[in-house]
This record gives sequence, C-alpha cells and structure tokens, in this order.
Amino acid sequence: MEKLYYTIGEVAELLGENTSLVRFWSNSFTKYLNPKRNAKGNRLYTNDDIEVLKQIHLLVKVQGMTLDGAAKKLSADMKNLDGKVKVLDSLKNILAQLVEVRKSL
Repeated sequence: MEKLYYTIGEVAELLGENTSLVRFWSNSFTKYLNPKRNAKGNRLYTNDDIEVLKQIHLLVKVQGMTLDGAAKKLSADMKNLDGKVKVLDSLKNILAQLVEVRKSL
C-alpha cells in the first residue's frame, strides 16, 4: 500500500537531491506545488507533488533549463493535460453510450 504523504527527506531521497533544493523548488513553484504541513510545520508531499517535483528535476537538472523555462514548460504541459482530460471524459461517455446500444441489440 502506498503512503499518502511523504516527508521532505523521503522526497529528496527519491530525487537524489538534498532537502534544501526540494524546499527551494517548493517555494519557487507554488503554482504547481502546495505541500501540506503537519502540526510541527513540516512539509508533507503527495504522490502528485512528487510527480511534479520529478518533472522539475528533469527539466532543471537533466535538461538544464532555467527555473523560468521550467515553469513555462510546466504551464504548457498543464494546458495540454486539461485538453487530454476533456478528451478522455468524452471518450468515456461515448463508450458508455456504445455499451448501452450494444445491450439494447
């Protein structure tokens, strides 16, 4: 069973980076990352947050993009994702209609 929340240390270990860099990215990409905080104020990251951090890591560390460039790329990807979600919902509706038609035959 997967965990719901991961500490900043666990996320840093997954990325192979230090916690200060993960904290910096969390502060720099607030539009895409909003980690929860526990009673002590420690950041807690969800699986979705980790996926965004992996994308940031790829763009900045692997591909050598600037933070601004990475933010623009993430923004473009989010717009594409919204379109894909709408298409997927439409396809699910069509499939449901086809199943109903098949049942009636």
